[in-house]
Amino acid sequence: MNDPAVPDRIVSAYRSPILDHPGAVDAESDSPDAGVPFHYGDPLGEQRATQSGAVVIDRSHRDVLQITGGERLTWLEGFVSQHVAELGDRSGGETLVLDANGRVEHHAVLADVDGTLVVDTEVGRGQPLLEFLSKMVFWADAAPAEAELAVLTIVGASLPGTLTAPGGTEVPVPTGDYACAPLPGGGIVRRMPWPLAGSIDLLVPRSGLRDWFDAVEASGIRAGGSWTFEALRAVSSDPLRGRLGVDTDEKTIPHEVPAWIGDIAGTGAVHLDKGCYRGQETVSRVHNLGRSPRVLVRLQLDGSGGDDAVVTGVAVTSGGRPVGRVGTVVQHHEDGPVALALLKRAVPEDAQLEIDGVAASIDPDTYPRESGPQAGREAVKRLRGQS
Repeated sequence: MNDPAVPDRIVSAYRSPILDHPGAVDAESDSPDAGVPFHYGDPLGEQRATQSGAVVIDRSHRDVLQITGGERLTWLEGFVSQHVAELGDRSGGETLVLDANGRVEHHAVLADVDGTLVVDTEVGRGQPLLEFLSKMVFWADAAPAEAELAVLTIVGASLPGTLTAPGGTEVPVPTGDYACAPLPGGGIVRRMPWPLAGSIDLLVPRSGLRDWFDAVEASGIRAGGSWTFEALRAVSSDPLRGRLGVDTDEKTIPHEVPAWIGDIAGTGAVHLDKGCYRGQETVSRVHNLGRSPRVLVRLQLDGSGGDDAVVTGVAVTSGGRPVGRVGTVVQHHEDGPVALALLKRAVPEDAQLEIDGVAASIDPDTYPRESGPQAGREAVKRLRGQS
């Protein structure tokens, strides 16, 4: 029996120790980011700080797993959407797990360091993913398990080349997308291509989370909340980075989130030349013969209705008809209120949209552009004698 393609909203009992930091404000209890600091009293200032400096963001509510064993990569290759069998030591990437119909069940970020593959995923999705992986082991030399690691992210225009660990050790930060290295005392440091290029993830022992956060802050990097991370992801990631369970629903297939399509070098999670995994037929069919029925776009919102006028999960309408679903909703320090939404591809670029009475328009930079005829469709036309 497959996991649901997207989970019910997770209500987590997790509470980060960083919420005891002076000024830290938790997100609302029904937010996917409840349990970690939403901001520290100046959310727009925290966003602006990334333009010239950097901020450290507590993302310790994310679930982290590890996979050991000599066959961990070749084993995982058999049922995920990305080529992972030949990942080099101290490298990583992203991948999806799909259901039999090609719908997205899991999104994971990978880092393989010194014989252990570290896998981090959305809050509440770690246990279902672990259960799935455990069922797939059979006789392979691969051992998935929970990892007592917590995620911190450093993001901004001015990022350090070295970090000082809590014990005083200088740690060089690797360069290149998904490059990673071990940390003294356990954990890893990893480069990420988003929400801004070159962002730094620290996956540190949960017992040392506060020490690492304090050490990073002591180096002159400002504390920032999940509000800052989400605002940057919604506005600065190109192409748009969708978030499982927020920007996706039970029908989402990979092509609806363009950033997920591509090999590791292209920072994608779905290699189009990879076959023989669950859901691959849908990926191949959409790529060769058609286009996804929906696509993730960014919407500019009329902010006159107040901060809570638009919420995740409600319908986007045009002329009174539903044409999409709202995902991330966030206030950006320059762009104002914005939302990500899965819209039907037939919606015109200049469509007048509405969300619960709030006017919205498509950001033209995110409107899907046709990239030319698909090879599969052109071949079908030739077989039928069509020009």
